Amino acid sequence: MALSFHYGAGSPFAWRVWLALEHKRIAYTLRSWSFSSAELRGPEFTDLNPRQRVPVVSDEHFRLYESAAILEYLEDAYPASGEPLFPGTPRERAIVRRMVCEADQYFWPPLARLLQRVLFSSEAEWKASKIAASRDECVRELELRASHMQGDFLAGPLSAADFALYPMVAIAKRCEKKKPDLGLEAAIPIGLRTWMDRIERLAYFPKTWPAHWT
Repeated sequence: MALSFHYGAGSPFAWRVWLALEHKRIAYTLRSWSFSSAELRGPEFTDLNPRQRVPVVSDEHFRLYESAAILEYLEDAYPASGEPLFPGTPRERAIVRRMVCEADQYFWPPLARLLQRVLFSSEAEWKASKIAASRDECVRELELRASHMQGDFLAGPLSAADFALYPMVAIAKRCEKKKPDLGLEAAIPIGLRTWMDRIERLAYFPKTWPAHWT
């Protein structure tokens, strides 16, 4: 029986898992859940994840949530499928794991603040100083990440590190559709802009693009 992947469009954490599933060429069925309804708070989804958040994978009778843990599980449970998410030597794999942690611990918090202050607030609620502070925090973290790139991709070969960070940067860029003068996209270092182009040229990438963004 194919693995079940529970997804919400626009969630960077669910998106990273989708990219990983395609990269690993793991057979799966996709179940999409709506953020605009009460689905995630209902009993069916709460039974899957008591924290009421996507993503979740169900593999036979095993259920797992938290995207970083899911990436590790996919690598361990399907070692011979597709391409590795954590390639290389133990030290090289450790760097990939570190970069996943860095995306979650250092880039996501200021990005979450930026999203709340721009995408999820009305223009009447906008506070220019707070928006600028969040934007600047995001840019500083992206500059640091660009300075530590180890090749065409973040850790050398394409890996879980790339799938962890790319969706976050993509959703950060969405802020400029609502606030064109934000200046975030232009501040993304050139190395990361070309890195994003490489991700977007992956054959399976278009399949994972959030439908409501088209």
